[in-house]
Amino acid sequence: MRHCSVQVRGLLTRDELDRYNGLMEVGGFLEDAGRYDLAYTVQKEVDILILPAIERLKDKSRTRDREEQEFLASREQNDSLPSAE
Repeated sequence: MRHCSVQVRGLLTRDELDRYNGLMEVGGFLEDAGRYDLAYTVQKEVDILILPAIERLKDKSRTRDREEQEFLASREQNDSLPSAE
């Protein structure tokens, strides 16, 4: 079973995280039993489960990028103003 990143896991809600942990446990059990066909199905469910957290991570990144652009634009504007020296 493939785990999602720590960043994505950190953005899962409590319910999503509980379900994620349960699915990973079941998937690990199935892999240990050699039932890779069923583990594949569980992995697909995990992939679907983490999609909202991935979107939340993307939103955080977009917000950070927008704030950085605003900061750089304001800094550029302040640098272009004549100083009062």
